[in-house]
Amino acid sequence: MTETLAHCGAVWRWQGGGNGSWFFLTLDGAAGEALSATALMRRLESGRRPGWGSLRVTATIGDSRWQTSVFPDKARGWLLPLRKSVRDAQGLCEGAAAQVTLEF
Repeated sequence: MTETLAHCGAVWRWQGGGNGSWFFLTLDGAAGEALSATALMRRLESGRRPGWGSLRVTATIGDSRWQTSVFPDKARGWLLPLRKSVRDAQGLCEGAAAQVTLEF
């Protein structure tokens, strides 16, 4: 069974060591709770936990659609990494609001 959820959030940047940086959208509130519940159910059904507790999803923002994983973060909820190609295609920059639809 495939679940679908929609969420709106602000794009933010994590600056790593050196010149590395990553862009994310935080999935919190009802969206975060739905992801947590699904991850728990799948872990109980399979008896295993995927790397870093991730959950495979198909994400859609505007006309960009891609397969990726979301990752739990104790401080924020769940994190959706945003590829440069998606940010460029949808005109997303740090601080921009993004409406995402996830299928998982």
